[in-house]
Amino acid sequence: EIVEYCRASNILCQGRGSAANSVVCYCLGITAVDPGHIGLLFERFISKERAEPPDIDLDIEHDRREEVIQHVYQKYGRDRAALVANVVRYRSRSALRDVGKALGLSETALDRVAKFLSSYENIRPDVLEQMGLGTSAGLHEHLLDLSNEILDFPRHLSIHPGGFLLGHEPVHDLVPIENATMPERTVIQWDKHDVEDLGLFKVDLLGLGGLTQLDLCFQLLRRHRGMELSMATIPPGDDATYDMIGKSDTIGVFQIESRAQMAMLPRLRPRNFYDLVIEVSIVRPGPITGGMVHPYLRRRQGKEAVDYPHELLKPVLERTLGVPLFQEQVMRLAMVVADYTPGEADQLRRDMAAWHRTGRMERHRERLITRMQGKGIAAEFAERVFEQIRGFGEYGFPESHAASFALIAYATAWLKCHYPAEFACSLLNAQPMGFYTPATIVEDAKRHNVVVRSIDIQTSAWDCTLEHDAGSAGAFAVRMGLRYVKGLGEREWEKIVRPRQLAPFASLQDFARRTGLDEGALSALAEAGAFDSLRIDRRAALWDARRLARAQKESLALDSRERRPDFAPLSDFEEVGWDYRRTSHSTRRHPLEPMRASLILHGLPDARTVASMQNGARVRYAGLVICRQRPGTAGGVVFMTLEDETGFVNAVVWENVFQRYAVIAKTVSFLGITGKLQSEDGVVHLVAEELWEPRLKLKPASTRSRDFHLATPFLSRFSTPALG
Repeated sequence: EIVEYCRASNILCQGRGSAANSVVCYCLGITAVDPGHIGLLFERFISKERAEPPDIDLDIEHDRREEVIQHVYQKYGRDRAALVANVVRYRSRSALRDVGKALGLSETALDRVAKFLSSYENIRPDVLEQMGLGTSAGLHEHLLDLSNEILDFPRHLSIHPGGFLLGHEPVHDLVPIENATMPERTVIQWDKHDVEDLGLFKVDLLGLGGLTQLDLCFQLLRRHRGMELSMATIPPGDDATYDMIGKSDTIGVFQIESRAQMAMLPRLRPRNFYDLVIEVSIVRPGPITGGMVHPYLRRRQGKEAVDYPHELLKPVLERTLGVPLFQEQVMRLAMVVADYTPGEADQLRRDMAAWHRTGRMERHRERLITRMQGKGIAAEFAERVFEQIRGFGEYGFPESHAASFALIAYATAWLKCHYPAEFACSLLNAQPMGFYTPATIVEDAKRHNVVVRSIDIQTSAWDCTLEHDAGSAGAFAVRMGLRYVKGLGEREWEKIVRPRQLAPFASLQDFARRTGLDEGALSALAEAGAFDSLRIDRRAALWDARRLARAQKESLALDSRERRPDFAPLSDFEEVGWDYRRTSHSTRRHPLEPMRASLILHGLPDARTVASMQNGARVRYAGLVICRQRPGTAGGVVFMTLEDETGFVNAVVWENVFQRYAVIAKTVSFLGITGKLQSEDGVVHLVAEELWEPRLKLKPASTRSRDFHLATPFLSRFSTPALG
């Protein structure tokens, strides 16, 4: 019923999770994956022993999810529908702030230290000392001890991203409820684990940015090319798309755009849909913890023979070359070699997901290993399988999830390959989402020969739009939207578009008079270069914008006798700086482009040159940091991605190097790295030995990076050959 509502309302949605294992869900149109086609396991969806309703996930365009939530409330009533709670637990930053506040420490000092921490690690004494809070003092030692002691303790209740409890009777008779902060919403006071343990029916209505982007891209193709396209009609098995994927040219492509995925793609080289299913799944701690990634890659590359520990396992493991990668394979394996019933195998899967909380996995250990050995399977392989099962418990991806996500991954990759302008425009309009900032998306579009035009008060809409341009890839250029001007809202946009529909703006004075925008909005547009088409310099526009805004407040309009100073025009370097300060991106040039001559004089190559160097080469490189990650499985290793006008350099920073240069590594956006190049299977990494801040006369515009975010908390063990 919910899916039918989405379709009737033109809301893109797709079922995934265990529902993808059901042919009934496929026939009803809830899922887009045919479980019979790729051999999914029905018992992952429902089983006799389970005796409870299945858990169904529905991904929905993230900017229209609220419409679906309100439909559920209206259809079933607030007495029968309620959102599930989520228990927010203390991480290092929140623990430090709350404990420090209780101890009466300065909020400024606490904020400085908190910004220096990763949210997913214990607080160490050296970090406090680096920030000027020596732990030898009693109060600061107390802060350290108490903050670490409360890590992972419940802090407060929040709302689950989309988990809905639907009751066969009023929900207040089943569970404790409360009103949500948002109006017309009911929230239950238990989390998803409590609901699952009680066997209550839950549907997850989850917002997914990838679907939003797809829908926006389909709309652009319909509007500008007259093409009616959908996920179902995108041509399958496109060689050009798989060629692009194999080169790791996947910025903005759903699920395979992270640096971990981009490091894996040239090794796995997907050539069909099931390869993509494996690609989505293999970059996970389950296969990594179980030591399954490198054996699979060696077998795929023909460096190792495909064999099976026992003939019984061949039907289970044949599609993954004798290496177990999926939850469903673990379930089948338990059924084949340990004589589990389908329902018992599903219970194994459920215990996998909850082993951290319940410890119930240990009850399966002896049964699995003993029965595998009893059927002639080596003890070493049996132990590895069990360790993989435990790894799956934290981050494991079932094959059904991967198949659903692989459909979206292929669709977005196909659009990027064949319609790069529409792809970039829709991706910019779907923000915030994905792995990269708008600045990186703009630079990637330009590298794909898409013309990206700057914000302009004469032509820019609120969102980014397409304009005919024979010199751009696909004959369309992307015009940046006014939504990217900091300090400008949709209310100001409405004031611009109404008079513009009547006649173009003749001058800055005409613009100010007809729109009635205040000084803040006019200044923001001037700083962003939005008045460039009026043939007025940016500094002069900023001066006049402030003067005109003040003049509007005067009751008697008088001609100004004030003489405008003669301003020096902005240099290329300054222009980029102004762009980034006001819009966080620049269509004109990359921040390092005006500095390239100076960088070359200092012996610092660009990313394209680094990528062409030989394995083992000594390299000094400087670029803008766009990503810092310290995965939980990395043993303290930090991964950085640096960018310049020609591309990316991926750096590996070992823990001892990171600790030696911790302040620079965490805070500097324009970073220099000295190290040794590792190049294998088309994957290039710079292994850092020294970190430094480039000493140049000019400093590039400050850029935002994605720091220590565990969106892919598992990239370490295969992201560079030395880590294998």
